Amino acid sequence: MPAHPLLPRPSEMSADTRPGLVLTPSTRINADHAAHGTEAWLRAELGAATGLPLLHGKDQNAQLRLSVDTAAGLGPEGYRLAIHEGEALIVGHDSAGVFYGAQTLRQLLPAAAYRRAPLGSAAWVLPSVRITDRPRFGWRGCMLDVARHFMPKHDILRFIDLLAMHKLNVLHLHLTDDQGWRVEIKRYPRLTEAGAWRRESQVGAAQPPVFDGRPHGGFYTQDDLREIVAYAAARHITVVPEIDVPGHSQAAIAAYPELGEGDPVEVGREWGIIETVLNVSDTTLEFYRNVFDEVLEVFPSRYICVGGDECPKKQWRTSETAQRRIREEGLADEDELQSWFIRQFDGYLTERGRRLLGWDEILQGGLAPGATVVSWRGTEGGIAAARAGHDVVMCPTATSYLDYRQSAADEEPIPVGTVLSLADVYAADPVPPELAKKGAERILGAQVNVWTEHMDTPRTVDFMVFPRLAAFAEVVWSSRQRDYGDFLPRLADHLARLDAAGVEYRPLDGPRPWQLRPGIPGRS
Repeated sequence: MPAHPLLPRPSEMSADTRPGLVLTPSTRINADHAAHGTEAWLRAELGAATGLPLLHGKDQNAQLRLSVDTAAGLGPEGYRLAIHEGEALIVGHDSAGVFYGAQTLRQLLPAAAYRRAPLGSAAWVLPSVRITDRPRFGWRGCMLDVARHFMPKHDILRFIDLLAMHKLNVLHLHLTDDQGWRVEIKRYPRLTEAGAWRRESQVGAAQPPVFDGRPHGGFYTQDDLREIVAYAAARHITVVPEIDVPGHSQAAIAAYPELGEGDPVEVGREWGIIETVLNVSDTTLEFYRNVFDEVLEVFPSRYICVGGDECPKKQWRTSETAQRRIREEGLADEDELQSWFIRQFDGYLTERGRRLLGWDEILQGGLAPGATVVSWRGTEGGIAAARAGHDVVMCPTATSYLDYRQSAADEEPIPVGTVLSLADVYAADPVPPELAKKGAERILGAQVNVWTEHMDTPRTVDFMVFPRLAAFAEVVWSSRQRDYGDFLPRLADHLARLDAAGVEYRPLDGPRPWQLRPGIPGRS
């Protein structure tokens, strides 16, 4: 096993045999003003695990010191961690850098440092090391779908801690879809009164579909979401909300039928692409502007995702309202109509100092001027957007969809999609070779996507996300050449941390018996 199995692997690290720092009841922490948040976090986390008070000390008598120094040449989110001769010093380029240095310090302790209460009289020894580190990408994200299966607030907060543990900094929350609306909008209470629950859910991917007969639902109040945003911000994670338009909107239409094109509908029970879409009337546009007004009050994120993916055009082709809009705006077809719809919100968000984020279908019919593209249908959309001068977040299905099966074995629970193994995630690169010489600067970074049609509990999310998220974290953080043979021994130690944190990950040799779902078919 490696002497210091850090994950993600830092840019530069040297170690020696000199004494490091032993944490004891007399250990004191000192932080400058910009690092106070990390001081509080470190005291809370390590204090719980070790039982040590880790009290605040004056600079001259503190063994653990945290500070921000923008002149240290570390780069955004970069840090330097030096431990030797009874002292530990973390210097960050910014407060985020200090926080990531503290995350690395925690990894240098035994795995029990991730528990919530002390186990006994363990020795808390930090080795003598010097680490200089910085992230490769500024966008290191995970999209979590809480529309298909609702995740209670407590579990969202836990998920944020796990993202922070892996030095990820974006939580993209997919809050609305055909199967549920999860965000309180005070002006339109039926969005949650009616749109936040469905009478039953499809189980697996069998055709014809099989249903469980059990109602499912839930939503977050605006105060819940403010709490989530603040909790994430304290861990240097930005929460990016997604309100999906003009497709994937059946839950909203079920609550307010006047938003739709056809007969009244119920909240979606089946998975997949549903033909129901929003109409393109002025009243529908005004409705969603009012929705976004409230969303922007809750989420300070620069980026606001409007979806724009998988929008069927069948209803628009036979809609008098849609066809009249096409004629009035001089549009060529329904693809340009979708682009026109998205552009209405691009302008709206730009006026308010925000940036529109959308899945790569927003390229169809012409890309809105201020749009940032999330490239999921392969890399082609991201390449096209980058060459057109737009920023891009990469998450192609083949390497980024954590709902995809983890092996070709029949025992994988509800196996969907192609195989996306731990090694596959680790081998992927966010920058397509087509952009290596020109356009790579437009790649903000990458994210993995956790679509939850077949993840009906947080335990199942654990199984599907970990340890693949650990591999992804190294991809987007580390600039060093990747070596899977070097990664696996470090991961073995990291799994002990996940065990201590209570994460029910998929073992490397296959699912545990209680993680199986026999008899429930998936799809390729």
